[in-house]
Amino acid sequence: MFVSDATILHADLDAFYASVEQRDDPWLRGRPVVVGGGVVLAASYEAKAYGIKTAMSGRAARALCPGLISVPPRMDAYTRASRDVFAVFDRTSPIVEGISIDEAFLDVGGLRRIAGTPLEIATRLRRDVAEQVGLPITVGVARTKFLAKVASGVAKPDGLLLVPPDGELQFLHPLPVERLWGVGKVTAATLHAHGIRRVADVASHSESDLVALLGKATGRHLHALANGVDPRTVRTRRRRRSMGAQHALGRGYHDPDSVAATLMLLVDKVTRRMRAADRLGRTVVLRLRFADYTRITRSHTLPVATARTDTVRDTALDLLHAAWPLVADRGLTLVGVAVTNLDDEDTEQLELPFDDVVEQGGNAAGEVVTHRPIDRHALDAVLDDVHNRFGSGSLTSATLLGHDHRPGVPLLPD
Repeated sequence: MFVSDATILHADLDAFYASVEQRDDPWLRGRPVVVGGGVVLAASYEAKAYGIKTAMSGRAARALCPGLISVPPRMDAYTRASRDVFAVFDRTSPIVEGISIDEAFLDVGGLRRIAGTPLEIATRLRRDVAEQVGLPITVGVARTKFLAKVASGVAKPDGLLLVPPDGELQFLHPLPVERLWGVGKVTAATLHAHGIRRVADVASHSESDLVALLGKATGRHLHALANGVDPRTVRTRRRRRSMGAQHALGRGYHDPDSVAATLMLLVDKVTRRMRAADRLGRTVVLRLRFADYTRITRSHTLPVATARTDTVRDTALDLLHAAWPLVADRGLTLVGVAVTNLDDEDTEQLELPFDDVVEQGGNAAGEVVTHRPIDRHALDAVLDDVHNRFGSGSLTSATLLGHDHRPGVPLLPD
């Protein structure tokens, strides 16, 4: 095989949320920074050097690093940065598979004549992201998706690593078993208990041995990866099956109406994204996290798929109202909403009757006044256009002004 056979890139932004904060505030550069207060959502590499990790409590993080700087999350800034980075990905290759907000696979196998070798393309990609978006990114280059992802992990931070096809096992086998996809704490503990600590140890066992130890699916999966086998291709434009948003709340008491207002804003954000992507969804999911880090989810499946803000909002508020007795004494720290079971927009079934006329009563002249119901689809389209032109805060429901609500009109039913 030739080095040119390594045509899959795994591009992964470094400490993404923290890097965006350091990019936007020069004073934070070179300092230990975490995003989030009560819980660490992301840590800069300066903070990681102290042993600080994602999902660690803020108190534990400050104990490790007394000079730690905490900043609140800015999800809109991270979304914009991600969009800018993915625009660079799309200009680099027509075959891009997004994995998350900050990483993607790119297949550059057909670009050699017009763009150079995969290593040259990866070098240019890192430079373009740094110059055009201002963020560090690490890229792994390999023949398979698995090896490309491992390579980027080894090369972090702000690095580039090529795994040539004729050197795959030499690269892979000395690594700890935790580098294998699917090896978490429980699986790693099982492997360690049987003296299996390196990928080479996994590869030295037969598939049947690993199946007996870990089960059929995991055993076969790890045996294949340890021997460099990964037939998956880079799949472009993979359709998402859900869209969601969440918001971290500060510790302390949160009254139900303020939580409901936050939830309504999240619903507005999610349904606008759905309409922009021409997607409809049937199942509304409410997610709540408590001060003790436990979580609950509640869901409701609608009779027809929709992207209407009012339908999703009312369903989400009903779920919150039903779950509120569990919230009262536990300390709510996060609220989120998602719409799942997504379909394309052309699958929507229009609701009957189409042209209802609703009587409003009589006027001063004794005439009966009627009107047609509000066209919610048209209303959503108008609001989307206003928000796209003038920003998300340009027009909102009166109930959401300042996260407040009209006196005497509770957001949650009694």
